[in-house]
Amino acid sequence: MTTEDDFILPFQIDGAPVRGRVVSLSGAVDEILGAHGFPDNVSTLVGEAACLVAMMGAALKFDGKLIFQAQGDGPTPMVVADYRAGGAVRATAKIDRSSPLLGAALLGKGHIAMTIDQGPDMDRYQGVTPLRGASLAEAAVSYFDQSEQIPTVIRLAVGRLAAPGQPERWRAGGIMAQFAPGERSDRGRGEEVEMTAEDAELWDRAAAFVQSTQDDELLDPSISAKTLLYRLFHEDGVRVFEPKKMRAACGCNGEKIAAVLERYSAEDLRDMVEDGAITVTCEFCRKDYRFTPSGAPVAAP
Repeated sequence: MTTEDDFILPFQIDGAPVRGRVVSLSGAVDEILGAHGFPDNVSTLVGEAACLVAMMGAALKFDGKLIFQAQGDGPTPMVVADYRAGGAVRATAKIDRSSPLLGAALLGKGHIAMTIDQGPDMDRYQGVTPLRGASLAEAAVSYFDQSEQIPTVIRLAVGRLAAPGQPERWRAGGIMAQFAPGERSDRGRGEEVEMTAEDAELWDRAAAFVQSTQDDELLDPSISAKTLLYRLFHEDGVRVFEPKKMRAACGCNGEKIAAVLERYSAEDLRDMVEDGAITVTCEFCRKDYRFTPSGAPVAAP
């Protein structure tokens, strides 16, 4: 498998309580970002969110969903992405068109929320922390430090590349590693991880290697994930596991939208009518769903 594919590759450092994942998104992130036409810096932010939620969601051991949301008071007040079991990822953002989309602080001051949805028969778990750091990767690391008490390091890269004779396409890549004491730990969620002096030395070494990863190593189609991991950890040894395929897929559904419209009064529905129909556009995939003035679905032509 090469970085031309959309996938997550889990790995573990030999002899060290360190686990991680590498993500490479090509067609998936190009489909996600191409649907919106955001300014490049907002597209970069959305692509980073897609990488983050993919790397974190791929660790889920149940048939559920992980939702990542960053909200702030900046010109891009919200970025949201989610991962569904089986490798489906989607992402979007809201833009304050009245504010200049300049500089790095697109989100401004706010918070990050991670929500684990294990299905209708299980309680949701949500962690919320202040939005800290100069980048989305730093903000996510801060989340794990504060909410989960898990030492974490993350590198993300998003950009447009073009093969000879081909148009530019969005690509995104990321690598994250976490301290994972495994069987030696009986900690609960949110309890601080205890490290021995040896653990701390091994973790600091692995984290420094991950931080040294360059953008081109995450984006270049000629550099496979295995090659990248070998570059970083060949002195220590690294074990890779079965890669997980990723895809851009939206969970929007015309029947769900119709059920929502049923809650509105006839007067409210009439106020929604434009050009003889009610049109609802999915914020994620930008697909239009059309309904009659009474809320009934309009058959596709």
